[in-house]
Amino acid sequence: MGYYDNNETRMKQTKSGRNWFLPSAFGAIVGASIMLFAAPYVSNIDQPSTNQDAVTASGNVETSNVAYNVSSDITSAVQKAQDAVVSITSYQSGGFSLEDPSGQSGQAASSGSGVIYKNEGGKAYVVTNNHVVEGASSVEVTLSNEKKAEAKVLGTDALMDLAVLEIDAKDVEAVAELGSSSNLQTGEPAIAVGNPLGFLEGSVTQGIISNPSRTIPVDLDQNGQPDYEADVIQTDASINPGNSGGALINIKGQLIGINSSKIAEETVEGIGFAIPIEDAQPIIDQLEMTGEVKRPVMGVTPASLAEVPTQYWTGTLNLPEDVESGVVLMGIAPNSPASEAGLKEGDVVVKLDDTEVKDSAALRKYLYSNKEVGDKMEVTFYRDGQQKTVTMTLANQNGL
Repeated sequence: MGYYDNNETRMKQTKSGRNWFLPSAFGAIVGASIMLFAAPYVSNIDQPSTNQDAVTASGNVETSNVAYNVSSDITSAVQKAQDAVVSITSYQSGGFSLEDPSGQSGQAASSGSGVIYKNEGGKAYVVTNNHVVEGASSVEVTLSNEKKAEAKVLGTDALMDLAVLEIDAKDVEAVAELGSSSNLQTGEPAIAVGNPLGFLEGSVTQGIISNPSRTIPVDLDQNGQPDYEADVIQTDASINPGNSGGALINIKGQLIGINSSKIAEETVEGIGFAIPIEDAQPIIDQLEMTGEVKRPVMGVTPASLAEVPTQYWTGTLNLPEDVESGVVLMGIAPNSPASEAGLKEGDVVVKLDDTEVKDSAALRKYLYSNKEVGDKMEVTFYRDGQQKTVTMTLANQNGL
């Protein structure tokens, strides 16, 4: 098992067919991107219309029986945000380029969506999901006006499932307006805009905010145990394969989340998740500026006490009988904050500063949400049946 906080860690979120860990009672959470193996086929169901509807200059639709206004807050919101949403195609094995529009030099591997959040200095910047571009040899962006542009991947972050792309801004017509994800209310309208199925560009679905602050477990090392707790927006707006990286907007047309995943189970409907924009913004800024995310680390390999057979709790670990949760340190990185503070393999961490940590997911959540590189942190742990406390100075994950 490698150190949990090095750069080789990967999330188990991602392309269609791979799951985010979630207890079986909830089913499987999957990234809403789509694998491209064959061109989709849609039968032509257009039929000659006998409806004599006419749209007037005022936006009213008139029929022989009724007149109604097609304009609404929802249509206004969509019109405001839609042109900032793009389609993204990732290519592998050959490096697709605009000089080879036939695609013979690369094979389309997956498709998703993205959002233009900045246009500056002749360059436009697109945020999408990490799992949309992961492993790609080249990436192509299709704008709402159907113009295409090669994209440079500036940086990716598997933990938050975010990636930032850079494209030439010459054909860019719109930039998303950022909203607030911290004051969302359960039941308020939510609108998803993206590229479902890889070929339905600019599709829009409407729903509500089912829960503005849902926490779901993520399995980083694919061992069946949650390693991190992700904060997400839950919505019942339809999020389908290909919507990954697309926009979740509010009724004002402002970007409030990056669509990321859904629960995929036959008996489940209308449970999709988006990364809150205010959680995503600091990650986006770091990826754009430096291509990586700096996170504080202890330099340990953690395992939840619940993963250890109970007969070892009072035996090998020599824990008091009233200790029923915590994090077992399975490894200590040389010259790390943990080693310099005197922590050893087999120590059981139960508290960081004044916050109890019941498992490895809670440990990471506290580190990433409350601490920065260079911060001091108190660690309370058990060793040989005795409770001890040490203080460490947290390091950068990329420095170990």
